[in-house]
Amino acid sequence: MMSWKTLDDMDFDGKVALVRVDINVPVEAGRVTDATRIEKIVPTVRDIQARGGKVVLLAHFGRPKGAVVPEMSLRVTLPSLEAALGQKVAFAEDCIGAPAKKAVAAMAPGDVLLLENTRFHPGEEKNDPTMAASLAALGKVYVNDAFSAAHRAHASTEGIAHLMKSCAGRLMEAELKALNAALGDPLRPVAAVVGGAKVSTKLDLLGNLVEKVNHLVIGGGMANTFLVAQGIEVGASLAERDMADTARAILAKAEGAGCAIHLPADVVVAREFKAGAAHETVATDACPADAMILDAGPATVAAIGAVFEASRTLIWNGPLGAFEIEPFDAATNAAAAKAAELTRSGQLTSVAGGGDTVAALNKAGVARDFSYISTAGGAFLEWMEGKTLPGVAALEA
Repeated sequence: MMSWKTLDDMDFDGKVALVRVDINVPVEAGRVTDATRIEKIVPTVRDIQARGGKVVLLAHFGRPKGAVVPEMSLRVTLPSLEAALGQKVAFAEDCIGAPAKKAVAAMAPGDVLLLENTRFHPGEEKNDPTMAASLAALGKVYVNDAFSAAHRAHASTEGIAHLMKSCAGRLMEAELKALNAALGDPLRPVAAVVGGAKVSTKLDLLGNLVEKVNHLVIGGGMANTFLVAQGIEVGASLAERDMADTARAILAKAEGAGCAIHLPADVVVAREFKAGAAHETVATDACPADAMILDAGPATVAAIGAVFEASRTLIWNGPLGAFEIEPFDAATNAAAAKAAELTRSGQLTSVAGGGDTVAALNKAGVARDFSYISTAGGAFLEWMEGKTLPGVAALEA
């Protein structure tokens, strides 16, 4: 399973290391507003420097679609990069060709150079062999430290890895180890929480998980669709009634695979979706016709807690209710607190990912207590769906 190399397997002495990073950070008025992704690349850069390497950073920024778009220049990240690394970072106006070659030629061991947005070239997203070769010509070792871009087969994430000695950076290594511990070779029983609005967006995910996990907790609007599929009325709740057959097929597949599916036993309902709306807790099959289900109830939270207690590994993607608005964040917060407590005591390995999930766990104040939080939205989901990630597969080749 873990057949890729790490920084420890490489010789960087005096060599140029091409390091693919994800520094696609939020920017407002020409300034980086959140430098988290930039700070996370520091361990990889420091390690290569400590071994006498020259660090050349490859990255994309925004979606310029193969054209030079000045407001999507990576130059905006330089002040944050220099602050995080505590040193001067050089910049090349292009990621290939003469400007890149000239900037690389001027480097000494320990230097850091940032190349311009790889997506300014149409060959990047097309995974064009010429583009990959032009990038590879700049250095001796390729380091992929951008797990969040690993589900894309681009020139700087996949093509280049076949052309030179390649390995995973520290961030990629940590992500792959965490994911392997969660689904590759996990301690059992394994529980998964899948929430969110729609079943239709998570079909591949549910289909893969029921064959891999022992318990599957379904929450959020998705749970309503499963309730409808079992003939339970959900009033004015969000539900994909046209997905009922699909939901039944997933329930049947789970039964065949020995995976227990957990749906809400009680629900919190309200007549309007706004903060502090009048609400009540009812049994799942007692939702009033004019009300909508906006969260799981306390009995459901207790049942989920019992599932966590009985498990050794937890994978979490998506909230249990309309977590953005109080009080409909109660179930997500309580279940997350339980998972955090079991993780702290060493009973549970917990891995979570996906945009809404990270936001929900941060809001619950427990994100730092999970074993691993993946900030790689699409790549994390595709991994949960059981898909091969081209950027990872290329490192194994």
